[in-house]
Amino acid sequence: MSDGMYPASTTEFGKKRRELTPDTEAAFVAFSKQVFAEGALPVKVKQLIAVAVAHVTQCPYCIKGHTKAALRHGASPQELMEAIWVAAEMRAGGAYAHSALALDEIAKAAQAGGG
Repeated sequence: MSDGMYPASTTEFGKKRRELTPDTEAAFVAFSKQVFAEGALPVKVKQLIAVAVAHVTQCPYCIKGHTKAALRHGASPQELMEAIWVAAEMRAGGAYAHSALALDEIAKAAQAGGG
């Protein structure tokens, strides 16, 4: 990333992660390979899911990496944008659904004479 907010993901960072926690790094790599392997879901679909999740978690490295992977596995720009819109709706939907918590507290405060 060239904007200065995030350092570029480099081979040096990967090497440092392996040096500091080699067993954990190896387990993560193996897990990742298994998760993204062809299975009940095609790899392209898994990468589209990853792009959507990356937008919800707001990980710039994941957005870039999984977008590139999705394109390599045949995803179209339209499929990618639809996946991103699904992520946006789900994130907004979460806020909408959780408003019930605030509404519940408002109702409790009103019953207690505080609102």
